[in-house]
Amino acid sequence: NEKERAFLPLNRKHFIQLHKQRPNHQGIIVCTFDPDFIGQAQRIADALEKEIELTGRLIRIYRPT
Repeated sequence: NEKERAFLPLNRKHFIQLHKQRPNHQGIIVCTFDPDFIGQAQRIADALEKEIELTGRLIRIYRPT
């Protein structure tokens, strides 16, 4: 039984390229490095609240400047 789950990788540049090459996936969430892990988790949760479907999507989360 295959799980349909989005992926949150640490090596975002590789997975951005993978998304471009193979857009048929369950969703990829990429983040810039942020030592504020709690803030980053909240930004991820906020971004995902707005999404209805993740299949084939690349979601980018940026560290605040």
